[in-house]
Amino acid sequence: MEQSPLTHQPRPEVFKPKVVQLYESLFKDEDHDDDAPVEKSEGFWREFFLLKPDRPSLRHILDEIGPNDLLQFDLQTRRLFARAVAALKTGHGVADFHALDTLSIFLVAVLAKKYTNPSSDIIDVLAGLDHIDTVFADFVGALDSIIRNGRSLDLRQKAVEVTLAVTSGAYQTSLLTYFIQRDLFPAVMKFIQDADSPSRIMAPFTAIGLLANYNKFEFQNPYQMRLNDFVNEGTIQKIIRSVGHTCQSLRAQYIEVQDDLPEGWTLASTLNMIGLGAIAPGGKPVQKPVYDAETAKKMFAQLPGQDAAILLATYDFTHANKLFCFNLVTLPADKGEEQPFASFLSLTSYLLQHAHLSQRATHYAHLNLMVLRLLIEDPLLCKRMCSSSDEGSKAAVRLCRQRSPYLPLVQGERVLATAVLDAMVDALNHNLRRRLDVGLYTLCVGILLRLISYLSRSRTRLQYHWAEMFRSLLSLVRFLTTYASDLKDISHIDTLLDHVVNLVAIGLSAGEAFLPTPAAYDDLFYKVVETGEVLVKFRDIYKLANRPSNSIDTLVNVSAHYKEMLAEGGGGGEGKVASARKKGGSSSSHLTSLQVAEVIKQGYETLSIQAKEGLDSWEKYREADERTLLKKMARAVVGDVKGLVGA
Repeated sequence: MEQSPLTHQPRPEVFKPKVVQLYESLFKDEDHDDDAPVEKSEGFWREFFLLKPDRPSLRHILDEIGPNDLLQFDLQTRRLFARAVAALKTGHGVADFHALDTLSIFLVAVLAKKYTNPSSDIIDVLAGLDHIDTVFADFVGALDSIIRNGRSLDLRQKAVEVTLAVTSGAYQTSLLTYFIQRDLFPAVMKFIQDADSPSRIMAPFTAIGLLANYNKFEFQNPYQMRLNDFVNEGTIQKIIRSVGHTCQSLRAQYIEVQDDLPEGWTLASTLNMIGLGAIAPGGKPVQKPVYDAETAKKMFAQLPGQDAAILLATYDFTHANKLFCFNLVTLPADKGEEQPFASFLSLTSYLLQHAHLSQRATHYAHLNLMVLRLLIEDPLLCKRMCSSSDEGSKAAVRLCRQRSPYLPLVQGERVLATAVLDAMVDALNHNLRRRLDVGLYTLCVGILLRLISYLSRSRTRLQYHWAEMFRSLLSLVRFLTTYASDLKDISHIDTLLDHVVNLVAIGLSAGEAFLPTPAAYDDLFYKVVETGEVLVKFRDIYKLANRPSNSIDTLVNVSAHYKEMLAEGGGGGEGKVASARKKGGSSSSHLTSLQVAEVIKQGYETLSIQAKEGLDSWEKYREADERTLLKKMARAVVGDVKGLVGA
């Protein structure tokens, strides 16, 4: 080893910061081999927390120690934890800031190990059974104090990160009971109230989501009760803006893989097309890479990013707090920004188009659908989303167009309900699999049913491409009929079947109340008549006629009525309708007036639609019904938070 020319001492080949040497003296020195490891001096610990932590080095050292070996370092780990807590409580100089930085990586590494007995082993590592109550109560109390009243936002943010590290790392252990006993909700909300940017709010709000979900089906979780009672509208609005910003960031990750927005005809795009983009205003455009289908699919399967963990807390607040729901739907956009609810709807559409690619994406899609269901089941909020006259009830919503078939592109502001309809229809079109996600489809069709029930009862006519929605529903009927052998034994499929049938039946029996034109109403009848034979098979295969919860006879009778009428006129039943459509186009507005008169007007005069009562009724959302899904969702969020705090 080369000597230093100044000290004539051996000079190390690689320079090690002093703090790294302290880490190694704790976890790599020869003292570990002795029966009684040497207690570090007061000066050692004072220096330890005065030096800026080297997070990568500490993580590397701890990761190299296996769980059983770490238990042998219990004196060192307990001293480190206790000294760090003491530094948090005293709060002198930079010691508390450095202690938080050290604790965040220390706890991430320690809690990530696979112990034989997780709860008791972690207690041994951190404090020992005899002292855990005192030490951990001091720890949680110190975090509470710093999050609430720390001298700077950066320091308070660090305390939130440490809270997240413990909450995610110890989620399956008894350690979280200390966070239940010491209610951090007021401190976290105070920090959110004081936050100076939406990005600061993501971590504390996510922490509330995890704490509120901890064993909430096993005991009365105090964080859930806090969500119910929270009425600070200013803080709620800051949270919602943070959710909106996070949704935009998550959506941008999908767009980075495949930009799906058709370009308008601008000078810059036209010059770029002919190879003169360099002279366009703003200079040469940046070319994004274009991935082949298989590569893009793999990249999409890794999405959404880990920041999606914020969606769990969004669901919990929506479920518990009416004021939060109202602001989520109505909060206007800041100048030059996107409306938060529009961002939420936009991300939901991207999640839904790619939900089939991973279980994790499916869970997040389910979560956002449950938020939408809760909002739409609120009559006042549903009215707001369906209104075209209320100020602020319209917004421009960028919906996913990364996979065909594509719905018609709508640019500019639109009634919020139409964006919800598009997102649900897209979900129906893009997730058809023999192993059908019945839960996801039931949620999507249920949301459509609730929206259209409101429109029909309130006689609200929406300008919307209704033909696309009914085409998708009847395509789903064809799919369910074709693959009945794979699908009919899936649990809860009966609810999906009833929702689909009743939704089309509402269109037939009450379409005049919400469809904007007679042509749109005519088009629905054409579609049902064309699907007549499939509807009969559908009814018989699933034995729908034996269940009073659907109105399948309404659909079959309408089809039979027109088939009989056309046959009496010398036509070919359904074939005549199909032929007429083939000649005239896909919409009744393209058919000749003679065809419309013969098939529709005469048919209406003799048609009697006997729809069952209560088609537009449903069971209100009950969280207990989604217990299994929400527990899976919490585990997925825990995994994402571990990734965030361990980065």
